[in-house]
Amino acid sequence: MKQELLKGLTDEQIARVKACKNHEELLAIAKEEGVELTDEQLNTISGGCLFSSTGNDCPQCGAGYDDIMFWSERFADGHETVHYECKKCQCQWTKNR
Repeated sequence: MKQELLKGLTDEQIARVKACKNHEELLAIAKEEGVELTDEQLNTISGGCLFSSTGNDCPQCGAGYDDIMFWSERFADGHETVHYECKKCQCQWTKNR
């Protein structure tokens, strides 16, 4: 994990972050702590596991991480919508978190 992302966290928070097994656990901790993550932080956190560990392959052609573009929208009420687009077949889909 990039050390600059841990700046400003308590030792307890750092231990919780380092114990995370996937990006979803890390995002849950951030939400629980009331931390808003930037798009850069979200991209760093998700890395390749956003697709490989959560089954976000293209529902139409089965393309994986390297062929999927994604971006997210965060709303004032706390929910987030992630938009996906397959570079191979142009299929588009969204997921709410």
